[in-house]
Amino acid sequence: MARMVFSLPRRVKCRLRELRRSTRDKGLAMRCQIVLLAGKGRFRTGIAESVGCSVSWVDRVLARFREYGEMGLLDRREDNGIVKLDEPFLARLYEVVDKSPLDFGYSRPTWTQELLVEVMAVETGVRVHVGTMSRALKAIGARRGRPKPMVGCPWATRAKSRRISMIRRAISDLSPGEVAFYLDEVDIHLNPKIGPDWMNRGKQKQVLTPGQNVKRYVCGALNAASGRLEYVAGDRKNSLLFIEMLQKLLKIHALAQVIHVVLDNFKIHSSKQVRTWLEQNGKRLRLHFLPPYCPDHNKIERVWEDLHANVTRNHCCGTIDDLMKQVIAWMVRRNRGITSRRGKDAA
Repeated sequence: MARMVFSLPRRVKCRLRELRRSTRDKGLAMRCQIVLLAGKGRFRTGIAESVGCSVSWVDRVLARFREYGEMGLLDRREDNGIVKLDEPFLARLYEVVDKSPLDFGYSRPTWTQELLVEVMAVETGVRVHVGTMSRALKAIGARRGRPKPMVGCPWATRAKSRRISMIRRAISDLSPGEVAFYLDEVDIHLNPKIGPDWMNRGKQKQVLTPGQNVKRYVCGALNAASGRLEYVAGDRKNSLLFIEMLQKLLKIHALAQVIHVVLDNFKIHSSKQVRTWLEQNGKRLRLHFLPPYCPDHNKIERVWEDLHANVTRNHCCGTIDDLMKQVIAWMVRRNRGITSRRGKDAA
């Protein structure tokens, strides 16, 4: 293959080098480099390999440079017409993605890019290509993920808001002699929870499951002020496990005048056995029950999510005792980390 005959005056080379150096447009810098390499008599294939493009694209760049000079190297997309992915379009797309196709009269419950194109054409009067919709979704930070299942709270909205506001005030307005905890139980299964993990293309990791499931239970109480986690473990999730946790809180905070406990409406928290125990031993305890099906307002739920992510999900333990050792070790490390961070902050 013969070298390309492409002569560049020195002043043109200097301008192209300066333009390549100063521009923030990577495409323009690459087109300048193509012309400069052609001016040195490089082969088309060599130019394409150097800049990482196709030979045909090298030909198009050089053809436009011969016809229009340096102006031919500029991006011509401004000639395509008005910008479609403007701020109003993206803002409306953000609102649409938060909803369901059912809200716009479609029978399909989940979004596809093609369906978003149709809905946005009606909502904004602007029709874009599916590829452009992909860029628009990236621009607003949208992602494909698993929706979180939830059960609607049966309470009226006003009653729910009033109860949550009351609990928040009780936690935020603690006197010096009061402490507050978020309490909940978590199930530990010997059969591991299966969750996403990185793996090489064409390969799928395997998680060995014992088959016969065995369970243990942890009742935890998250200190609202310090973030420290107190916990007890047991073979059964019942009122006795809950009472054991309350006894531990009373023992740890023997000098506290009032111990506030935020918890859900699980039946073991309000059984006859618990009520009898509270009448005899719970004078310093104040139980604040959340509205039904409102786990997002119990901050210890995030701790359990971290526990599953760091220990129980895809675990390889052969016995429930080995798994519980890892669960306890993780909670101990977590508390140590919190204590260490608080010490650094105080210093």
